[in-house]
Amino acid sequence: MKRRAFVAGLSGTAGWSLVAHAQQDSRVRRVGVLMGLDENDPEARNRFSAFTQRLSELGWTDGRNLRMEVRWAAGNVDQMRMFAKELVDLRPNVILAQTTPVTAALRGESPTIPVVFVHVTDPIAAGFTTSLSRPSGNMTGFVDLEASMAGKWLELLTQIAPDVKQVAALFNPDTAPGGGSYYVPIFEAAAQLLKVKPIVAPVRSEAEIEKVITLLGQEPRGGLVVTPDVFTTVYRTQIIMLAAGKNVPAVYGVLMAAREGALLSYGPDRAEILRRSAAYIDRILRGATPSELPIQLPTQFEMVLNLKTARALGLSVPPLIQLSANELIE
Repeated sequence: MKRRAFVAGLSGTAGWSLVAHAQQDSRVRRVGVLMGLDENDPEARNRFSAFTQRLSELGWTDGRNLRMEVRWAAGNVDQMRMFAKELVDLRPNVILAQTTPVTAALRGESPTIPVVFVHVTDPIAAGFTTSLSRPSGNMTGFVDLEASMAGKWLELLTQIAPDVKQVAALFNPDTAPGGGSYYVPIFEAAAQLLKVKPIVAPVRSEAEIEKVITLLGQEPRGGLVVTPDVFTTVYRTQIIMLAAGKNVPAVYGVLMAAREGALLSYGPDRAEILRRSAAYIDRILRGATPSELPIQLPTQFEMVLNLKTARALGLSVPPLIQLSANELIE
């Protein structure tokens, strides 16, 4: 009888343990998401959907075992700071941070809540970590570009529009990596090699964007390189329309720009980067720490060429560039 009682007690303990484990696994986790883009931007929604779809594939569904708190800053640095504080106050298990200024805002609010960043260009210089292979502090994530891309964008522009003699690099110093210093030195060095005049064009408003592109259109043989940051992404429609209206050939670092009417885009698939980030969110929700997750670099770059826009600008695109493009817009 004593032995039966002992076995029964053991069985009861094991059952209790399994129930407790199941209850622990069924806890609803909270994930904060701070997107630097505009919620009404179809491309921004597409990127976010890639993230949530992959998260669902990994077993996390908003409203079931996950509560997702999402904020959209629409390129506004003040809103980024406000939303960063708001999300940190909610004490989520982990926060997804999209873009460098968003990640900087979160760093200023909490040194402990795990953060997975995406679309960040230079996390070491930005102070988010001291190492890519073994992230320090509470942050890890996914890098999107290297500084050398500025030279590649200018090279592609001069190949498609060989008559350009001066080219402006457009960026917002409040949201661009290093305030613009990340790309500008490479851009200026490439301009010297390619024998074009470099124009450093910091902008903070639509009016300043219009002024820069209008001046380029007034001068003979002007061109434009739109470096990717959250501001130039949010205002890409205005930039594309102004460049087309002023007959200014322009190369962009975000893929959707050429799909929306720009001449050429060259860069990583940022929706895919967001999709990849879901695996890090998953691992942190299951107990991993940011220091265990190396910061990852982009795995592929794509070129989108808009031949319709090239014809409108009177440009004949070299066959080699057409063959190199991953996507042609006729």
